Amino acid sequence: MATTSSLNIERARELMRRSRREHFAVGAFNVDNQETLLAIVRAAQARESPVLVEVSHDEVSMIGLANIRSMVDNYRAEYGVEIYVNLDHSPSVEAAKAGIAAGFEFVHIDYSQANRDATEGDIIAATVEVVEYARETTGALIESEPHYFGGSSNVHTEAIDYVEIRKTFSTPEGASAFVAETGVDTYAAAVGNLHGRYPVPKELDLELLQRIRDAVGCNISLHGGSGTPGHYFQEAARIGVSKINVNSDLRYAYRMTLEAQLKANPDQYAVVKIIGPVIDAVQKVVEDRIDLFGSAGHAQP
Repeated sequence: MATTSSLNIERARELMRRSRREHFAVGAFNVDNQETLLAIVRAAQARESPVLVEVSHDEVSMIGLANIRSMVDNYRAEYGVEIYVNLDHSPSVEAAKAGIAAGFEFVHIDYSQANRDATEGDIIAATVEVVEYARETTGALIESEPHYFGGSSNVHTEAIDYVEIRKTFSTPEGASAFVAETGVDTYAAAVGNLHGRYPVPKELDLELLQRIRDAVGCNISLHGGSGTPGHYFQEAARIGVSKINVNSDLRYAYRMTLEAQLKANPDQYAVVKIIGPVIDAVQKVVEDRIDLFGSAGHAQP
């Protein structure tokens, strides 16, 4: 008899197939706390869109894998949304395996995050170990890339040095070889996307993205979606990108709105009475990205 976890993972796989067929991308939105999770869930319900909620190492350390899994499952049942969990930038094989064991549908092994000197061979070996573990256990979808991504999930003041960034761009040949050697379900492409929110718009090489799409048969994800002009998202979905990660834009909306609320209500110490507009602001960002990604109306709860 199929378990709830295995059914969720099969539905997640079918979602990725649908995104390719119907040319929409699924937003993977980072969760810092319950308020951001609630904002994402409400946005998914309002726009009738599938979503991924994702946590990185710091959020896992704060909230816990089992708690994240339970909270998402509870909100799925309460709101009737199509929602999955992604372990984002898992820094080690052990951490990735823990996410798989916790029943996460998507797991990103980012071996070079904690091992900046890791060779491509090291990254491939770590990725293969996680892929094989997933296949032997839950069947979770595994994502990886053969290099370290630039930037950080924060608000930056410096301009983007595209001379340096282009040195880390993916190539069709490299992507094809990496996917063949590792067997990953999702390849994280680097085409001008980088983590964080910058004072200048990001520029994606869509022609390169198309050549990568032509070179690999697996899913493609784009990290670093914050601060990217909308037309790039629309074209990426048309090309066949299935997953786009957004973090810093949510954090920016959360903090700016919270600061305004605190300033406007200096004598209010009941957090629940001032947090509502903060949740609303994050929800608005998520709904906007859902519309740009083309995933509105594609949910199958």
